[in-house]
Amino acid sequence: MSINLTLLLVMGVLYAVGLYLLLERSLTRVLLGLMLLANATNILLLATGGYAGLAPIFNKDIPSSAYNDPLPQAFILTSIVISFAVTAFMLSLIYRSWLLSRADHIQVDQEDIRVAMQDLYDDEEDSEIAIEVSDFHENNQPLGKRETIPGIVPKRVIDAKAVATSKKDVHPESPVLKTPEVQSPTGEKE
Repeated sequence: MSINLTLLLVMGVLYAVGLYLLLERSLTRVLLGLMLLANATNILLLATGGYAGLAPIFNKDIPSSAYNDPLPQAFILTSIVISFAVTAFMLSLIYRSWLLSRADHIQVDQEDIRVAMQDLYDDEEDSEIAIEVSDFHENNQPLGKRETIPGIVPKRVIDAKAVATSKKDVHPESPVLKTPEVQSPTGEKE
């Protein structure tokens, strides 16, 4: 399979001119550059399809090598739809820019230049670094049963029976809970 040299030359010229126009400050030229890049991409996809062949309709008498590959054509159709949407969006941006400033050129933003000239990082720290707590002494020996690191409250051993009989955090249907005493509107306990 060989590729048509004319298509490659046209594609290269379209990519070069489209990229040049895309880097201009005029929004209309940027739009034209995007359109040329989209058309160059369509030609690239067309060139990957190879030579023209028969329509990809199955027939027992025709060998599969005679058919044209439908995938590049589907890609081209998708590319056309996407480039149309991008073109419509750019046209709306150009129209809005024309209504607001009566100009088609992108202005130089001084704030962008100032931000670009700054360092990539700040010298000051944004947050404090957490102090690590170790379960080992400085000599890499594990702490004893009751030893703790200074400043840290030791964990308490929790008794299972004490937890089960406490009223705090117990499910309402648990038999551990007693029924609360209700007061009548006159202040007497019922």
